[in-house]
Amino acid sequence: MSSAALPTRPAAILSPAIDLLCVGGLSLVILVPLLASGIPDLGFMALGLVFWPITLLNYAHFMASYRIVYRSREMILRHKWASIGVPAILLVWVAVAVVEAGQGSTLMLLGLTVVGSGYLAWHYTGQVWGMMASHAHMAGTGFAPRERLLVRTGLRILLAWHVVWFLRTTLRDPTSIEPIYQLLSWGGLAAFGLGAAGLGLRWQRSGLRPPVRVLVPWLAIFAWYAAMARWGIPALLLVQAFHALQYIEFPLRVEMNRAAVSSAGQVAGHMFAYSMALLLVTLALVVWVPGPAMNIMADMFGIPPNAIMVLLIIQFINIHHYFTDGVIWKISNPEVRRELFAHLAPATADPAPGAAPGTGKGKKGKRRRA
Repeated sequence: MSSAALPTRPAAILSPAIDLLCVGGLSLVILVPLLASGIPDLGFMALGLVFWPITLLNYAHFMASYRIVYRSREMILRHKWASIGVPAILLVWVAVAVVEAGQGSTLMLLGLTVVGSGYLAWHYTGQVWGMMASHAHMAGTGFAPRERLLVRTGLRILLAWHVVWFLRTTLRDPTSIEPIYQLLSWGGLAAFGLGAAGLGLRWQRSGLRPPVRVLVPWLAIFAWYAAMARWGIPALLLVQAFHALQYIEFPLRVEMNRAAVSSAGQVAGHMFAYSMALLLVTLALVVWVPGPAMNIMADMFGIPPNAIMVLLIIQFINIHHYFTDGVIWKISNPEVRRELFAHLAPATADPAPGAAPGTGKGKKGKRRRA
C-alpha cells in the first residue's frame, strides 16, 4: 500500500472514545437523566460511599499537574511563581489563619475560601474553553477571534453565576444577593445563545459541523451548573470529579509522549510506574498529610484538631493547583505543544498558539487564533 492509502490515526489525546467520555460525555450521560427525572436531591446516591473514589480522582489530577511543574530544576526555575512564589504566599496566609483561629476568629480562613471559590469558577470555565480549543485544533479548524469572543463571553457569564451561587449557598443571609443570582440564572440562557452563535459562525466559516468533542465540554458545563443549582453542594462533589476526569488525560498524554522519547519501547512499563506513583502520592496526601498537620498546629496554637487545618490544606492545594494549571498549559509555548501533540502528525503537533486546557489563554498580551 502507498503511504497515501494507509489508514490515518484519528487525532485524539488518548483515543476518540476515551476523549469523548473524559471531556464531558460521561457527565452528560449521568447528569442529564438525573436532571430530567426531577429528583429533589442526591441522597439516593449515598455520596459517602463515592467520596473516596471522587477524592482520589480529584487529588490525582492535582498531583499530575505538580509532576509537570516540579519534574526538574529547569521547570521549577522557569515557573518560579507557580513553584515557589505562590506556595510561599499561601503558607504565610495559612500560618496567619491558624494563629487567628487560635484567637477565635476565622476571617483569614473565610478570605482564603472566597478566593479559592472565585478561582474555581475561573478554572472550570477556562478549562472548558481549553478543551474546546484543543479538540477544535486537532480536528483541523480552530476558532476565529469573533467566534472565540462569543463563546468565551458566554463562559464568563457562567463564571459570574458560579461565584454568586457560592455566596448564595454559603452566606447565612443570602437575601441581598438573591436578585443577582436570579438575574445570572436567566443569564445562562444568554450564555448558551452566545456560545451557540460562536459555534454557528465557526460552522459557517469552515463549512464543517463543530466536532462532537468540541460541543460536549461546552454542553457539559451547562449540565454541571444546572445540577449545582438544583442540588447544591452534593452536586459540586460530582462536578469536581467530572472536571478532574476532563483534565487528567492531558498530563497523562504528556507523560506518555515524554516516555516514548526517553524510554523507547518501554512506554507501558513507564506509565505503569507513573500511575502507581501517582496513586501512592495521592493516597498519602489524602490519608496522611492532614492528620499530622492538624496535630502539630493543634499543639502549637491550642486549637482543636479537625477544626481548621483540613479546610486550610484543601484551599492551599486547590488555589495552588489553579495557578499552576494556568501557567503550565499555555499552548502558545512551543515546548508545551511539542509535548502534548508529539504523538500526532507534525502539522497537528505544532499548532498555531491558542487556548490551553487549563485557562484558554494564548501568549500574554496577545489574542490569537486557537
